[in-house]
Amino acid sequence: MPSRTLLLLAAVTVAGCCFVGGPKATTSGDAGAQYAALGPLPPLEQPDPRLVELGRMLFFDTRLSGDGVLSCASCHDPEQAWTDGVALGIAYPGSKGFRNTRTIINSVHGDYYYWDGRLTKADRDTQVRDMITETHYMNMDGRLMLERLKQVPEYVVLFNETLGGEPSFGRTLKAIAAFESTLVSGPTPFDTDTMSDEARRGQKVFEGKGGCIACHNGPYFSDGQNHATGVDDNPELFSDPLRHLTLRSFSKFMGVDGFERLGADPGFYTVTKEDSDWRTFVTPTLREVSRTAPYMHGGTMETLADVIEHYDAGAGPELQPLGLSDGEKADLIAFLEALSSEPVAFDAPEIPPYQVISDWRNVEN
Repeated sequence: MPSRTLLLLAAVTVAGCCFVGGPKATTSGDAGAQYAALGPLPPLEQPDPRLVELGRMLFFDTRLSGDGVLSCASCHDPEQAWTDGVALGIAYPGSKGFRNTRTIINSVHGDYYYWDGRLTKADRDTQVRDMITETHYMNMDGRLMLERLKQVPEYVVLFNETLGGEPSFGRTLKAIAAFESTLVSGPTPFDTDTMSDEARRGQKVFEGKGGCIACHNGPYFSDGQNHATGVDDNPELFSDPLRHLTLRSFSKFMGVDGFERLGADPGFYTVTKEDSDWRTFVTPTLREVSRTAPYMHGGTMETLADVIEHYDAGAGPELQPLGLSDGEKADLIAFLEALSSEPVAFDAPEIPPYQVISDWRNVEN
């Protein structure tokens, strides 16, 4: 069984304040002093720009899906803060998504992927592979994908220049992963210390009475743990047969006993098979949270106000009522909004067309 400490975070898009879990660290303030300090994201080493450009083209190329209609950008749209803006994610034709699509912006700073945290940040290439090959995502046969890429001269040149060989499956994953690693927020009002008075008051609620910092701490605003937050599944998960069958198919693949009778999203239990992890979900980042609605694993909350009301009311023994005033709620929303940067215009690349191989290079018969 996988170790609990190795399986814990996905980089994404939900707000929530809770009183459970979280690594112990020190901060500079009195409130939340036992939690990892909030602060700006650390700088990262940038990958080869030519490799990033290749990855950018592949990210937007629908030839990487089985039906030639979907691309990575179909679900991670720059116009939607690198998510899809819907409650339950888009999926390959013949299936429908069963969880909310998380943004991939800043995911390079997270430790784990997915709501169930089944891949670590060391598995970035594997995460890209999952998106391309899984039947309910892009449903691509890698052998066919390579032949498609080899039929595009621009790709053949770029693969050789940046990765020292013709298009291969591993090189494709490496290029897309390099591009995704560059999707990072710009400075936010929180980072530049230019928050409004309301937001500054909201930070005090966040670290104090609201208890949000217990789960959302550190520069990434996540503790990297899984929690039971009392959030209901999206009703469509069980009223829409296509969504239910996708959940069942995925759960069968992950070895969940009784997958054919599932009446709830198992969450982190999918990975560990430990009863204590049933319907727990990893803590996502709060960075860019004002731009990534709807929220929660099932996209059941449309606004930050909805999220705050959920936690203010309490949800079982782990989440006691907070008793926030209307003013404190408004200030908390102002602080959460101060964790988003100004949107940056992003132009999708022009995708080169196929060419008959014999038209541009010698091919041995």
